[in-house]
Amino acid sequence: MNVVCFSLAALLALTLGACNSNQPAEVAGSSSAAPTGRPLAAPATPAAGKKRLLFFGNSLTAGYGVEPEQAFPALVSAKIDSLGLGYEVVNAGLSGETTAGGRSRVGWVLRQPVAVFVLELGANDGLRGLPLGDTRRNLQAIIDTVRRRSPGAQIVLAGMQIPPNLGTAYAADFKALYQEIAAQNDLVLIPFLLEGVGGIRQLNQPDGIHPTAAGHRIVARTVWTVLQPLLVGQAAVNP
Repeated sequence: MNVVCFSLAALLALTLGACNSNQPAEVAGSSSAAPTGRPLAAPATPAAGKKRLLFFGNSLTAGYGVEPEQAFPALVSAKIDSLGLGYEVVNAGLSGETTAGGRSRVGWVLRQPVAVFVLELGANDGLRGLPLGDTRRNLQAIIDTVRRRSPGAQIVLAGMQIPPNLGTAYAADFKALYQEIAAQNDLVLIPFLLEGVGGIRQLNQPDGIHPTAAGHRIVARTVWTVLQPLLVGQAAVNP
């Protein structure tokens, strides 16, 4: 299994202020990997003969509170390797990331081309009650950047849901936002990334937000259900 994780220190340099530690409920916190202090560097070149699958998200993708190999991107990478599908998985998750922060750093992340881009952002926007129009514009800008930088990339959008703390209408509109963006942009949609995990106490850490290792295994299965036919199909077309 070969999962490339970007330096947290480098990513924080690009997104300082994306995480507001005063927010009581937020998909945030420190990454499970300690900052390295290394200077900002370009993403590594993919291994020879391998295509790049990039997970772009917040602390759910980064694997906050669990070991890197227990986070769902690493588990998906193991499945890919077991089938010999020829993808290098890159975990570009950043704890505390909002869609605005993602919009600001996506160009740097895409300095190397990708074949598949999994977009997992928006939970922090929703938990903060940020205007959904802003979230929509930021997600669209990220999608547009991916298509400009890697025109042949397949984009997968991870849908999210939030509790109705800020009102049932806001929560319903937030959920529908992902379905609408996926339809408008012809994206592959994971209907709800935390299906079978969100709100289940024994599958989440004490904060009630971040999955445990067991929770990540369920998330990995949810993601793999969507990714497997896509990756196998690409391998058949481009052996």
